[in-house]
Amino acid sequence: MSRYLITSALPYINGVKHLGNLVGSMLPADAYARFHRARGREVLFVCATDEHGTPAELAAHEAGLPVAEYCAKMHTLQKGLGERFGLSFDSFGRSHSAQNHEITQHFYHQLDKNGFLEERVTRQVYSIDDGRFLPDRYVVGTCKYCGYEKARGDQCENCTRVLDPTDLINPHSAISGSTNIETRDSKHLFLKQSQMVGRLREWIDSKKDWPLLVTSIARKWLDEGLNDRSITRDLSWGIPVTYKGEVRPGFEGKVFYVWFDAPIEYIGATMEWADATENNWKRWWREDEGATDVRYVQVMGKDNVPFHTVGFPVTLFGSQEPWKVVDYIKGLNWMNYYGGKFSTSGNRGVFMDQALELLPADYWRWYLLANAPESDDSNFTWEHFQATVNHDLADVLGNFVNRIAKFCTTRFEGRIPEQGEYGALETETTAALDQRLATLTRYMEALEFRKSATELRSMWVIGNEYLQKAEPWMKIKLNPVAAGVSIRYALNLALAFAALAQPFIPETSAKISYALANTDSALTWPKTLTDRLSQLTPGAPITVPEVLFAKIKDTQVAEWAKRFGGVDP
Repeated sequence: MSRYLITSALPYINGVKHLGNLVGSMLPADAYARFHRARGREVLFVCATDEHGTPAELAAHEAGLPVAEYCAKMHTLQKGLGERFGLSFDSFGRSHSAQNHEITQHFYHQLDKNGFLEERVTRQVYSIDDGRFLPDRYVVGTCKYCGYEKARGDQCENCTRVLDPTDLINPHSAISGSTNIETRDSKHLFLKQSQMVGRLREWIDSKKDWPLLVTSIARKWLDEGLNDRSITRDLSWGIPVTYKGEVRPGFEGKVFYVWFDAPIEYIGATMEWADATENNWKRWWREDEGATDVRYVQVMGKDNVPFHTVGFPVTLFGSQEPWKVVDYIKGLNWMNYYGGKFSTSGNRGVFMDQALELLPADYWRWYLLANAPESDDSNFTWEHFQATVNHDLADVLGNFVNRIAKFCTTRFEGRIPEQGEYGALETETTAALDQRLATLTRYMEALEFRKSATELRSMWVIGNEYLQKAEPWMKIKLNPVAAGVSIRYALNLALAFAALAQPFIPETSAKISYALANTDSALTWPKTLTDRLSQLTPGAPITVPEVLFAKIKDTQVAEWAKRFGGVDP
């Protein structure tokens, strides 16, 4: 495929996201988008803030703001933090946008027209003390399936089973803690998911390359019996149950369920982008408009998998229109903090804004991707963070680049040595690097970020080993030409390393490229290293980049562990 549509799970609107949220969707999706752009592919990388539902209303109330104003403010905040982390979204939209209203109501109309919606009177949980219906996630109790005592009424995060509030044992209001709750009649629209089981199973079974994490969660849903799902809620904030301005009778004051409209926002955000840039959004989403040559990849945490393997596909299939359906889902596990969950209220863990107060984004990007929770949950500790940054970034990559740039400046007047030809050592090193490059490229294609980081780190190590063998600092007096050959080769290596590292540490890659080549146009993905080892012009000037990565000190680790919780060093 020559075009790649990449979507990251939408961050929820209620506040700054923590590092676990970042590595669970947005950051790996960004690395994948950058990789394909570097290979010359046409990429559309889409995300948005997820702005509907009771949590947004409650967060706005706590902030003393109208919910619309609160969401607009938080969208700006989250967008800015994403930019500071180098997240290269083509569109970072809003699920409350006019475009998402339009496309969500379109799907509602199509599903209704095709017989996939049904009005049903349900028994909804009503909190007498709160004076309101409680949305599913604001009813908390014990999961009847696994016994988890803090299960929400929409999903048990322990066993990932989708729930209804009436499934909970000993339910209470998450807003007030009150157990003074009762059920009352309320009319809602149900999406007939049960009619799609056969098609969903056939579709999921055809995805032989999907991660086991994703297919096992999807099949578990189907095997346990896929129930029809309510797609409306008794709320005022959200997308009204209307079509072309006409409210559905009996649904005045109701809105669509957040998990109905949130995945549709991938399309809505594309429409926002198209409106802003005068592009055609349909060529990415409609197979009758050219989307058949698009590879669509979704990236998300495991808690989002059910809604993307069942809920959203049912919406697309049920519309009976030629929508582009996902080709590959990258599901990730949790990144924990010292073995427990990140927690705002418990002062545990690091959030995106706090992380950038401590260190530049590339420190975090490298660590998180190199330890992405792919095959299992991963665990953040300050000691491991320190060891990874100091070894990989400061000692291996940073030392290699700064060492050769300084040597070139002091011994070759800051110009790329011109004399001499590459020899056996350079040929041997290039062959070893090309083997690693092929593996690295294969892992990046497969969205295997931990393995990719391991291969990239190994290439940096080979570069350092080359310098140890070439010993230009020893040869400079007796054979300056040979020393110059080694430095020219190493400088070209450094520029190639910058290109390969760009999906992981884009700001640092740009610094290296500007120091050595005075441009960032060299940061394209190489097919082989042989292609890149003569790209710097002999005799051209270079500069020494500032220290790329400062080592993290023990005193900093002690201070951060105390500030953010965890185990004292």
